[in-house]
Amino acid sequence: MTAPAAKVGLPTAIAIVVANMVGTGVFGSLGFQVAGIPSGFPIMLLWILGGVISFCGAVCYAEMASMFPRSGGEYHLLNETWHPFFGFLAGWISVTVGFAAPIAANANLVGKYLGTILELTRKVQFGSFEVPLFVFLFSIPTVLVVTVIHLGRINLIGRFHEWFTYGKVALILLLGILGFALGSSQSVSFLPQEGDFTLIRSGAFAYSLVYVLYAYTGWNAAIYMMDEVKKPEKNVPLALLIGTLLVTALYTFVNAAFLYSTPISAMENREEVGLIAAGHFLGNNGGKAMGILISFGLISSISSMVWAGPRVSAAIGRDHTRFSLLGRTNKNGVPAIAILVQSAIVMLLLLTTTFEQMVQYILALLTISSLLVVAGMVYLRFKKPNLNRPYSAWGYPVTPLVFAGMSLYVLKFQIYDPENHFVLHMKREFCYGLLTLAIGVLVYFIASGNRRKDRSMGKS
Repeated sequence: MTAPAAKVGLPTAIAIVVANMVGTGVFGSLGFQVAGIPSGFPIMLLWILGGVISFCGAVCYAEMASMFPRSGGEYHLLNETWHPFFGFLAGWISVTVGFAAPIAANANLVGKYLGTILELTRKVQFGSFEVPLFVFLFSIPTVLVVTVIHLGRINLIGRFHEWFTYGKVALILLLGILGFALGSSQSVSFLPQEGDFTLIRSGAFAYSLVYVLYAYTGWNAAIYMMDEVKKPEKNVPLALLIGTLLVTALYTFVNAAFLYSTPISAMENREEVGLIAAGHFLGNNGGKAMGILISFGLISSISSMVWAGPRVSAAIGRDHTRFSLLGRTNKNGVPAIAILVQSAIVMLLLLTTTFEQMVQYILALLTISSLLVVAGMVYLRFKKPNLNRPYSAWGYPVTPLVFAGMSLYVLKFQIYDPENHFVLHMKREFCYGLLTLAIGVLVYFIASGNRRKDRSMGKS
């Protein structure tokens, strides 16, 4: 197997984390939050709380990454901590939909923004599905272009990724500044008002936290390509922590600007919140120009997941002979087959699902995978206290307890649907996720007999 020609440093690793986090969540989820919580203080609390939960997860992942500095994400960490069975299922989720669904959601939003600007309302029949025209004109081409770039050299991918990521950060700062400077102050307060604490205790608050945590998904991104990061036992933990703190500040700032400058009624249940807000404080043409910039900003989110996801597939290919094709690299040292397979799944999702369905389909499964990793960190503290830990989780044991407790609380609302009696009140999309997991169990037992004997997963 050809080794990567070059490795990236801390700035690119941070860019990977930031780009993975900042995408559809910040530009597309506020509309679903204000529909159930039309008040400024609870919304701000949601975004701060999401950052705290993500940071608690990041410090736990940082410890695990420093102990086991190898690409593969949860697949690798759960192999080392628990058992290859759990590692494979986490990897299966990543290979099938874990990255493909967020890529499709981001690409869908790129098309939605550009389609709204150009007033493209037409839909095209694709089998039994009606697909918006913007998916064919913008979403699919965006994924194809990013895929081709990621088949190239690592150092060029890194530069492309850095430029788009830090450009997006600058864009978010600009959006926030312009929102406060030019926007007309709305009747929204960021201090507690009468009725706010009732909203905070409501199911709508917990359900909105699902969307906020989706927006923060990606704080663990750097662990997926540790083999391609210089000094991974040091730089990857730093990237997780710095990236998460940076994004928390950005999210809180820009959502405050959106609420300050834009009527809540204009954003309710709308995906293209950034475009709507920009239109209110920049005017129609200025809003359209900002919408185009936001669309380009989403490219770095797509890029980060096109980078990270195939590294899990490649790790599985290295460990299981039946999937060895996924581990093959091209002359540039990148897992080309895995990249192409993931892109094919993205295309299928773009043609058959909506943004909200993609979020509901995958988020609960990703939460469970993260919970197992954090639980594994606590387990190793007791089981193998003498393991070398270049980084030790800050705030232990409070941070893993906060992450686990809040994740379990939100998981209930990711799974349970009190208005739908489909399969014991479970949401239909989560049931599809369970079906994906069940197929993964079957595939594991088919593949486990051909697992490479030279691997020592779970024996560390």
